[in-house]
Amino acid sequence: MSGYGQFCPMAKAAEILCERWNLLVIRELTAGSRHFNDLRRGVPLMSPSLLSRRLKQLEAAGVVTRAQDEHGTGYDLTPAGAELQPLVELMADWGSKWVRRRVSHDDLDAGLLMWDIRRTVDHSRFPPDRRIVVHFHFADAPSAKRSWWLVAQHNVVDLCLEDPGFDVDVVIQGPLHVMTAVWMRDVTFRTAVQSLGLKVSGERDICRRLPDWLGASALAHPPTAAARRRGVTA
Repeated sequence: MSGYGQFCPMAKAAEILCERWNLLVIRELTAGSRHFNDLRRGVPLMSPSLLSRRLKQLEAAGVVTRAQDEHGTGYDLTPAGAELQPLVELMADWGSKWVRRRVSHDDLDAGLLMWDIRRTVDHSRFPPDRRIVVHFHFADAPSAKRSWWLVAQHNVVDLCLEDPGFDVDVVIQGPLHVMTAVWMRDVTFRTAVQSLGLKVSGERDICRRLPDWLGASALAHPPTAAARRRGVTA
């Protein structure tokens, strides 16, 4: 990491945190991702070799530590790294307030959206002893990322890019930007269904519980009245 040549503590912190991708890697770790492949899902445009280098840099800086578990090498935030969580949340708050309108079509990513949804599903909304399968289809996404399946059972949720072969309980179809707007709290699930082209079909009771089960991004907040006046909406 290149330095700024300054003794200022803010500059020294920026040498670590302002390196490209580092804050997004820290965001993923604060969200609960521990293993290399899980981290990659949260930063899909980052090459494996670059992610490996950044993890080593963050480890050398005392922000990340490695540990072995039954799944192999895991990465955790050190106490110093854990203290960055309020910074991640504050940056997300600032982004929600001031730069929402800069999100373009090129920023949409069905894989990142579905991975984020998968890890924040509220298990308590459905019986743990029953398998629930929710099929998402985004007709406007790239062909390889149009269909996704969330399979929930025994308080575990798997994300599948290929049909897992189970009976589907609910189908959600619609434009990718609409589901992204729901996830980012720009619009409610109900509004998306009623007027923005999101279609939900399946077992009535599961459909009724679905919005609470899916939740929303922990780093997003509904746009303020001032933001709406500025046109900062999905």
